[in-house]
Amino acid sequence: MKKLFLCCTAFLSLWVQPFFAQKAVVDKIIEIGHQDNQAAHQLDILTNRFGGRPIGSDAYENAAEWMVREYKKWGLDVRLEEAGELPVGFNRGPWFGKLLSHDHGMTLHFATPSYTSGTKGVQRGHVLMEPRTDQEFERIKLKLKGAWVLISGTNNGWPIDRTAQGDSIRNAIKQENKGIDQKNAELRKRNWEKGENNEMLPYKEFPALYYHEMIEAGVLGFIQSSEVPIRALYDRKMIDSMTFDNLPEVPDIKLDRHQFDIIAQMVKERREDFLLEFDIRNHFKLGPIKYHNVVASIRGSKYPDEQVVVCGHLDAYDVGTGGVDCGTGIAPMMEAARMLALSGAKPKRTIVFIAFAGEEFGLLGSKAYCEKHQQELPKIVNVFNRDGGPEPPVGIAVSQAMYDDFVEITKPIQKVRADIPFEVTVRPPRKRPKVAGGTDSEVFATYGVPTYGFTTKDVKGYNFNYGEIWHTERDLFTKNIPEYLEHTATVTTITVLGVANLDKPLPREGVYEEN
Repeated sequence: MKKLFLCCTAFLSLWVQPFFAQKAVVDKIIEIGHQDNQAAHQLDILTNRFGGRPIGSDAYENAAEWMVREYKKWGLDVRLEEAGELPVGFNRGPWFGKLLSHDHGMTLHFATPSYTSGTKGVQRGHVLMEPRTDQEFERIKLKLKGAWVLISGTNNGWPIDRTAQGDSIRNAIKQENKGIDQKNAELRKRNWEKGENNEMLPYKEFPALYYHEMIEAGVLGFIQSSEVPIRALYDRKMIDSMTFDNLPEVPDIKLDRHQFDIIAQMVKERREDFLLEFDIRNHFKLGPIKYHNVVASIRGSKYPDEQVVVCGHLDAYDVGTGGVDCGTGIAPMMEAARMLALSGAKPKRTIVFIAFAGEEFGLLGSKAYCEKHQQELPKIVNVFNRDGGPEPPVGIAVSQAMYDDFVEITKPIQKVRADIPFEVTVRPPRKRPKVAGGTDSEVFATYGVPTYGFTTKDVKGYNFNYGEIWHTERDLFTKNIPEYLEHTATVTTITVLGVANLDKPLPREGVYEEN
């Protein structure tokens, strides 16, 4: 009987020890989350030391090297993994503008898309409205030299279309406007001869319709009206064909709509004598410029070939600093890696942390990663991707087959913050996407990898509006909510470790619809 008792005690201790060891690790994570949470610090460095980070920029490369340094400091295996290259690079400096007039002097509120031209130092010039017909172009041709030209349309973030397709559209519209010009000439004649009052037909418009002709005539740059906050993107199809010998020639300015309207009225109605002055420091780098994913990992102790992936994208539009898109993904991910390292966690499965390059260019980094690591994809149990606002996790919706596991995994989250509850719900199977779009995790989804992410909500009422900052000048560190960011890091760490420590991999049944 004594031997049986000793055997039972030994067996029980083998089961209890891992349980208590894992509980101790989770308790340590919660303690770090409360007392030494560095998520806001990671974001501060990322956004305020490096700033906006389009691939091809020094800021992107510096941020990637910094991440490597931090991961090594925490004891993770880490590498820069090449994801592609660009024909040229781009760095953005400060930009300034003024309206110089006796009556309407003002500082101008504007931005320019990435990979577009800066000024040649401080440039000052008069202002013209763009021509819509050959006749209008000929009338102002000599005045175009040294002019800033107001162009049609409203800024949607993209630069002026300089592609062959754009030129084809321009040529077609020019021909249409020739026909409209002839009809208007007939209407004017009829109105004069018969005393009629027929309205003139409106001309078709296209931003910078006489783009090449105006460049050749010597314009300083183009100015387009923009809603506020100002959105400024970059056009990949133009960058792919860009070389150091065919860079954009003049600035492509997106100006606050209210100021644009004032200036347009001064030009068209008042014909006032005034100048605009701009100093825009957009600079290019001789290519090709390689860009890299940052890949770090904590090797699994029992099932090292099985992986739990935590990811976000490192690149960000540089009209802001990427404080939200995707600082709210990268900072909690880095802090989760740090918390796991400090807690002494020994996950059964390998946990992989990936900062993807070129998400804003078309999911370039995640596509390159999945193509290179195709053999590993069937062994990924879930991809936790974060690419949105700063709101904290309040739940996760998973397949019915995963539900019980996630309920157990996330129980400790209830102890983290009573004012931010967390709930696991069931999500029905979804169609497996054939083409990835939206965010990096969708690339994994095309291969059938589970990609369940957290449900988020502004539970405390900070009045956050993602549309207000998305790809605009307002995507800054100050738009984040530190307590949400810190909670996100803690919840991510607990959940990812729980998935990595399951005795069996999460089942894939019910993730995607059966074909």
